[in-house]
Amino acid sequence: MLAFAITGPACRGAASSPDEARIRSMDDSIAHPPVHTPVLEAAAWKTVLSVSAGVVLAALFLASGIWKITDPLGWAERVVQLRMPALLAVPAAMVLGIAETFAGLMLLVPRFRRWGAWLIGALLTLFMIYVGVHYGELRGEECSCFPWVKRAVGPAFFLGDALMLAAAVAAGWWARPSQGKRSAIIILAAVSVFALTTYGMVQVRQSGVRAPDQITVDGQPYSLRFGRHFLYFFDPECSHCYQAAKEMAGLRWKDVKRVAIPTAQPQFAKPFLENTGFQAGVSNDVEILRKHFSFTAGPFGVVIDNGRQREAIRNFDDDEPEKSLRRLGLVE
Repeated sequence: MLAFAITGPACRGAASSPDEARIRSMDDSIAHPPVHTPVLEAAAWKTVLSVSAGVVLAALFLASGIWKITDPLGWAERVVQLRMPALLAVPAAMVLGIAETFAGLMLLVPRFRRWGAWLIGALLTLFMIYVGVHYGELRGEECSCFPWVKRAVGPAFFLGDALMLAAAVAAGWWARPSQGKRSAIIILAAVSVFALTTYGMVQVRQSGVRAPDQITVDGQPYSLRFGRHFLYFFDPECSHCYQAAKEMAGLRWKDVKRVAIPTAQPQFAKPFLENTGFQAGVSNDVEILRKHFSFTAGPFGVVIDNGRQREAIRNFDDDEPEKSLRRLGLVE
């Protein structure tokens, strides 16, 4: 009986083994959906986030970096506005353009993505620290680091950069470890050569009398080296100068800085501008400027483009200087 109790079920199982075999065979022939484990789902989610953040940041920083490389003098002017010494403006704009372009390219290549993300994170962190240190001076100033995006220094500026920093962390944290230093160095060298070649072409196109790098305007150092400037030489007691300034006050000026230089009686310069309505800074460096630009008396105007004279304006009668200023793109 004990032997039967032990072996009985086994014998019954053996007797039904053909049926069980057919059931197992049918079960094996049915296609079952794959099993998704939580680990695999988490890994896929992190990969998607890393790639998405990397592509978005790459687009932003490539646009920003190439913009700086192709317009180094324009960006040097913006760097000066951010309280960078004028002497360092061009090198700073070039280095920043190369770094941003290089980082953007690295983000697009999977094996370089982590390096690119860390580089962008470092750039954002340093920039936020710099703006934070100079926040009192820069608050409200335009900081358009990306094409078609207008930003001013303020709380929203730090929020935007913090979001980009979070995206850089996401892109780098879940990216695979980077490798291939030699290839990365080759990419950096190619970007640097492109930047230096572009800067050389911009310098070759520069022509005209060179303006002094710096003058004093309203008691503060003022750089003529970057951007567009209109210098207006006048005698505060000259009726012709007065009428010319009054007419220019009614023009719709574009992105050009105006400086008024009295050739005599400098103490009357401020009242002259207030009465004519011509908005401009005042410089008393007339003798310094005379060494660069030849004129006898006012009214006389000089258009400066990135540190060099683009055109001298001597005619202030009839439809001038409005006609010339519009042709040069200084007024609408």
